[in-house]
Amino acid sequence: MRAVVTRVTEASVVIEGKVNGKIGKGFLVLLGIGPEDTEAEAERLAEKVCNCRVFEDENGKMNLSLDQVGGALLVISQFTLYADLKKRRPGFSHAAKPEIAIPLYEKFMAVCRGRGFTVEQGEFGADMQVASVNDGPVTLLFDTAEV
Repeated sequence: MRAVVTRVTEASVVIEGKVNGKIGKGFLVLLGIGPEDTEAEAERLAEKVCNCRVFEDENGKMNLSLDQVGGALLVISQFTLYADLKKRRPGFSHAAKPEIAIPLYEKFMAVCRGRGFTVEQGEFGADMQVASVNDGPVTLLFDTAEV
């Protein structure tokens, strides 16, 4: 699994002209799922994201986690994180098929919700317009193959 996590002051997702999810302070998570990914990886990645200490403390140091600042998550499915970029036109055969990806996308969000976080979301496979106000900017790349 791969996640691009951006610290935001606000983020939203619009589908067919309607706001589907919106958060204030927290993380915008673009989540990509590969064909070999498992529930255990979804759980591990959710724990890493939720515990990531990138919010500033009283001394201006990135030392606080999402729960310490009362943050939320906006999670967007992002199969393009598994794009094959060897040619000019990206190929997406390295991304998991929906029958694998949807349950793992849901599992990731369930783990975050289980930790007490507000989790807003996009819609798997939908055409979405995602807006965010990046804070910092702070953007991190998580990959379960490397952590």
